[in-house]
Amino acid sequence: MKLIRSTAIISFFTMMSRILGLIRDQLTAYFLGAGPINDALITAMKLPNLFRRMFAEGAFNAAFIPLYVRHKQESGDGSAADFAGEAWASLFFIVALIVIGFQITMPWSLNMIGGGLEHAAQAGEQSVYDLAVLYARITMPYLLLMSLAALLSGMLNTENRFAIAAFVPVLYNLVAISILAAMWGRDVPVEKLALYLSIGMTVAGFLQLGLLFWAVRRAKIRLPFKRPRLTPRVKRLWLLGIPGMISAGITHINITVSNLLATFREGAASWLYYSDRLYQLPLGIIGIAMGVALLPALSNRLKSGDEKGAMSSMNRAIEIAALLTLPATFALAIMPEFLVSGLFELSGGRFKASDTVQTSVALRMFAFGLPAFVLLKVLTPAFFARENTKTPMIFAGVSAIINVILGASLFFTVGFFGLALATTIAGWTNVILLGRILLREKLLVFDKRLLDRLPRIAAASALMGLAIWPISQWGNDRLTGNLITDYFMLMIVCGTGLIIYVLASLIFKSFGANDLRYAFRRGSR
Repeated sequence: MKLIRSTAIISFFTMMSRILGLIRDQLTAYFLGAGPINDALITAMKLPNLFRRMFAEGAFNAAFIPLYVRHKQESGDGSAADFAGEAWASLFFIVALIVIGFQITMPWSLNMIGGGLEHAAQAGEQSVYDLAVLYARITMPYLLLMSLAALLSGMLNTENRFAIAAFVPVLYNLVAISILAAMWGRDVPVEKLALYLSIGMTVAGFLQLGLLFWAVRRAKIRLPFKRPRLTPRVKRLWLLGIPGMISAGITHINITVSNLLATFREGAASWLYYSDRLYQLPLGIIGIAMGVALLPALSNRLKSGDEKGAMSSMNRAIEIAALLTLPATFALAIMPEFLVSGLFELSGGRFKASDTVQTSVALRMFAFGLPAFVLLKVLTPAFFARENTKTPMIFAGVSAIINVILGASLFFTVGFFGLALATTIAGWTNVILLGRILLREKLLVFDKRLLDRLPRIAAASALMGLAIWPISQWGNDRLTGNLITDYFMLMIVCGTGLIIYVLASLIFKSFGANDLRYAFRRGSR
């Protein structure tokens, strides 16, 4: 099955990026801890990333790919290339204006995600908020670079060339790790190190865009450069793209609202960030990879009239998502303290035991929502591939309202971890609304294989969870704060959990060797 092979390619490089991202976060926690400077850096990086996800993951995954596929199939490569050139020009013009607007208004506009930083203590001669404004101005060009990179990635993905586009995020992590490694043993002020990391983010953006340009040229995919014009094709792109941007962005707006509230308590933005990074590891490897591979697959099948094949792709996507997500959900919910302590609480670092406790509570709340966050990446392509971006936008808006109201209420009553819980509840609400429409319209019909395997997958995951609890307690007692020994202990516990899950899957027959051989067989569909 090509979907599984494509997902495997994307997942491999995404896993590489996420592992390097964990190393980057470990080093960041060691040098910056969970204090106000790290809060400022996280806030500054969230601003371009929020709009990057809206433009990159929204407009061009939701609108560009189906339209690009249609032009290729109906009018040939030349028409598709001209459309891509028009899309590139309009995207560059609009996003460049947004970047310039933020650069001019940053001292005021940063308040929308980091208003609480104004109440933080001074950091040397500058306030924490002023530092966040400086860092955000440096990182803002990353939005333009990554929005353009998304278009190039979409072109490559439609040609089933997933590897380079999936590898690109690795470059950012390599740049950040290099900066942090160069600081080892040096007495560098934390505000200056955060400045270096901000510069590194934009430098990485240039490297990422350059690599994608090279890949497009090497694949002999044409991209003519044109001046920005509002042609009928560009109008259609933005007509579909704006709802897609909003629906893709609302999920991240939920997290951004949580960050805004968290800045009113020192350290809370950092605790949310580190917990978010841990649950993003399986989400990125499974959910995002699945969504990237599924959208062009569905678009191609639907444009060729293969409704049965599209339905099969959706069922297999849900099956794969459950197979890989449910064990991760149990693991994150059962042993968050062990994972956080083993990864971030290093001897001599600024990340302390109290930070581990707070981060673990948020991680457990996020873990309950992991299946929902992955399912969103599987369900929304079913709408986008049919050029329906409005329905996901509406439902994402409903979930955002729930997240804001519930998050604010819980933050000021039960504590900061209520922000993570609200995000989880909002995610499940979105999944239920999307799933209800797909099932009602018979755009998704569960086949016999999926209905048979889902309970088996759940049983295997639950068995692994029961077994991993005492093992993680044993491992937690043996953490020392030493990077090498703690990594070794993490590998022992996580590796044992993986072995238990594989054995349980074989016992419950939730997956088998024949499935793997079929999935990766050359020419399988």
